[in-house]
Amino acid sequence: MIVFNLKQYLQLLLFTCFFTFNLYSQNEEIKSLCKNLCSEKYFGRGYVKGGDSLSAFYIADEFKKRGLQSINGTFFQEFYFDVNTFPSHMELKIDDKLLKPGIDFLVDPSSGSSKKKWNFQLLKPNDLLENSSFSVLLDKISNNNSINSIVIQAKDLKGDSLKQIKSVAKKLSDYYDVILILSEKLTFSVSNVQMKHTLIYLKDLEVQKNSLVESNIISQLKSNHKARNVLAVLPAKKPTNHYLFITAHYDHLGGMGDKVFFPGANDNASGTSMLFALTDLLSTQKRKKNIVFIAFAGEEAGLIGSKYYVDHPLIPLTNIDFVLNLDIMGSGEEGITVVNATEYPKIFDKLVNTNKNNKYLSNIKKRGKAANSDHYWFSENGVPAFFIYTMGPNKNYHDVLDTYENLSFNEYNDLIEFLSNFIKKI
Repeated sequence: MIVFNLKQYLQLLLFTCFFTFNLYSQNEEIKSLCKNLCSEKYFGRGYVKGGDSLSAFYIADEFKKRGLQSINGTFFQEFYFDVNTFPSHMELKIDDKLLKPGIDFLVDPSSGSSKKKWNFQLLKPNDLLENSSFSVLLDKISNNNSINSIVIQAKDLKGDSLKQIKSVAKKLSDYYDVILILSEKLTFSVSNVQMKHTLIYLKDLEVQKNSLVESNIISQLKSNHKARNVLAVLPAKKPTNHYLFITAHYDHLGGMGDKVFFPGANDNASGTSMLFALTDLLSTQKRKKNIVFIAFAGEEAGLIGSKYYVDHPLIPLTNIDFVLNLDIMGSGEEGITVVNATEYPKIFDKLVNTNKNNKYLSNIKKRGKAANSDHYWFSENGVPAFFIYTMGPNKNYHDVLDTYENLSFNEYNDLIEFLSNFIKKI
């Protein structure tokens, strides 16, 4: 009897070790995929050096490797939009010091090109806020015919005053190249339009009235840029017209110049790689519904890829029971936030109960409707959808420090298991 129990124990131990090792190996592979998406090869998965297209082909290949099926004979859904880019020079000198793009300064994403020596007027917050109207301010500046640019010193300004200064700086950039000096964190984004002039955000640096400022910044507005949503299907065990969508945007901000790029590790290489992790796990389980995995393009440019899908659905929206959208999945030490939780309380209860049973996460915070990721257009068109993002100490967002090395992955394994168990209940 003792020998029999010992044999059973050893078999169980061997199985546990094998399962743990296999899970560890799979998760290391998923992290490797995330790391690849953050690499210079894909250059921020944006619109410089073909980063978004290369990423789309890479993701499609990974879906194929996992045995997923295409939709209507293709893994891609193509669409087009305008986007402003910075494909080459990105140089700013102040008093012969060459500043670092992404660290010392960022350009507004809608900026035009600027190649010149600056003859600028230096303004302080009161110079902008004390005028009765923008036209009065513009008239005062225009009286100085010798200037071709403006520098605004707004260091240490916060709150509504800073918002007002930013708004005025944006308006001034319709007429002049502008530098706005700030103390707050610099964050980049994507624009579909291009201004005539350049607006530069400068981080915590001093510019004097007699400072020498030179810029060499090249922008290019791409018209009808081709982008691709990447789609794949994991069929149910038995034929059905019911579908569950699991989505994550793979695009990011691309580059600012030809040397500096935004890796977008947490936003959203982490969510894209989790699509692969869930594919691996769900493919081994019984499935009553077809599961469609979509890596959306154009999210950072204004939720364009998901809007295009909803307007041109390859699976009818009426056949989609639920959409689970994943964005910013690389932390989780402080739990997760669920956007649209208040819109679908019964589904949210299932999510909470999944966590209660196994205590995967320390906190699940509910939030209402928000147009902040690719879930939005689905729920606006009658398809129940959640957007889940992790919370944690990593605050690198839309900057050059959102790197693979700065991801903790501390809750990644628990997140994968938690989400797969939640999916079973939908």
